[in-house]
Amino acid sequence: MENKKYIKIAYKEALKAYKKGDIPVGCVIVKNDKVIAKAYNKKEKNKIATYHAEILAINKACKKLKTWHLDDCILYSTMEPCIMCSGAIIQSRIKKIYYSVSNKNFGNIENNKIFKNNKYEIKKIENKQIFYLIQKFFQNIR
Repeated sequence: MENKKYIKIAYKEALKAYKKGDIPVGCVIVKNDKVIAKAYNKKEKNKIATYHAEILAINKACKKLKTWHLDDCILYSTMEPCIMCSGAIIQSRIKKIYYSVSNKNFGNIENNKIFKNNKYEIKKIENKQIFYLIQKFFQNIR
């Protein structure tokens, strides 16, 4: 039940990205059942390739906790993290990742050997609102 609560918060972040013309991805990082960081994609807004929701949320969490060791944190994302974001997740030592929509082009969670071989907890949490928001975004730009 808690997982759905945090995915809904990530969805609200994704809506912010959508309204600003960015791919609607939102991310929330939780520690001890408290949201410690949340972010949304700002790549288009800021014209910076690395401004993905997951990386921005990880940066905020590190700053708030004053460490890059996010071992006890859980990451929730509206979309399966890309290769770049997967690297940031691995480097920050987050071991639990929940996402809602698969990323067929750039997703790197399900097939990444590091995640498979190192006991990461990875779960897909279906959410139709998120699926339709992402679908609508890509239909509008095509």
